[in-house]
Amino acid sequence: MIPIRQLHHAAYRCRDSEATRRFYEDFLGLPLAGTLEITETKSGRATRTLHTFYRLDDGSHIAFFEAGDMPFEFKPQHDFDLHIALEVSPDHLRAMFEKGRAAGIETRGISDHGFIDSIYFRDPNGYVLELCARRERHDELMDPARNGARAKLDAWTRAKTAAA
Repeated sequence: MIPIRQLHHAAYRCRDSEATRRFYEDFLGLPLAGTLEITETKSGRATRTLHTFYRLDDGSHIAFFEAGDMPFEFKPQHDFDLHIALEVSPDHLRAMFEKGRAAGIETRGISDHGFIDSIYFRDPNGYVLELCARRERHDELMDPARNGARAKLDAWTRAKTAAA
């Protein structure tokens, strides 16, 4: 078995590659690391699609497809449905909160989740973008040997099954 090493990229659709670049590169500071113009799908269908990649500090990427010839419903996402969470330092979290407010970007937070503090923006595509900073006990609280994550999931599943 080959173990999964790390996230290379997570990809989403975008309405407009330049508007997306302005948010992810100019506002968030993630450098545009690559673009791939796709003119034909692997099945041979002609397309006009641009795939863009923005590099995070750890070398992973967040990526987007602008594919105007393929239908897609862009809508403001609810946090529980879909959001992208990126980690920053506590100082950077506070600075980005102020930057978002000053730029007139929808900015929510700072939310205390116990193990992280978070702020939330909405990107030009309707996605919720979360910036989060680890709290002092983060590693302890996220350690499955200590936090009972599997037991909590099992209890949730039993209760859901019993209610059905």
